[in-house]
Amino acid sequence: MNNNQLPIESLFEAPEIGEQERMLEAILFAIIEPISKQQLEGRMPHGCDVSEALANVKKRFEGRGVHLMHIGGGYAFRTAPDLGFLMQKESVETRKLSRAAIETLSIIAYHQPVSRAEIEEIRGVSVSSGTIDILLELEWIKLGRRRMTPGRPVTFIVTQVFLDHFGMESSKDLPGVKELRDAGLLDNRPPPGTILSVVSDETGEEVDNNQDQDDMFD
Repeated sequence: MNNNQLPIESLFEAPEIGEQERMLEAILFAIIEPISKQQLEGRMPHGCDVSEALANVKKRFEGRGVHLMHIGGGYAFRTAPDLGFLMQKESVETRKLSRAAIETLSIIAYHQPVSRAEIEEIRGVSVSSGTIDILLELEWIKLGRRRMTPGRPVTFIVTQVFLDHFGMESSKDLPGVKELRDAGLLDNRPPPGTILSVVSDETGEEVDNNQDQDDMFD
């Protein structure tokens, strides 16, 4: 460009400073991570004074519930430090237990104290460490006494947290087999591996010799 030639003016005039501040507020409200001054200038109309607009916005929000903070070379709205305690609210996390976890938890509830080997014997399949870890993390089970057998394996029992979650005062409040079946929560078929023997009594009627197997849940 010739030194005697004047620079070409922008076809659009920069918005008034008040409008620039509104634009900055809109951008800063929408972002999650801090945004740099250079990035703001790239988003704002040509000719805007981002530095002045930032200073004005920062001053306007002094003493408010949110402050304009300069964080790591960028700018972002953040909760006023003295109001941070309002953000510390417990949240409920919904987690869906796997079938393996539900079966393992049920066995522990009805057979406690029970070792991992005993759980696997009842289920008929191995129990992964992840399944046990999930139940421990939920604080629905905890370690019980060790068995006085070779290897002294640990046992598992349900916790008060488990009882409170399901509205029970003690394990005695667990529903019986008949209640579970009436509610449709228990299959009427015998568990895998159960051998039913059917014999005739003196009246000639068939009797299930394994009818007392439900006592295992009491």
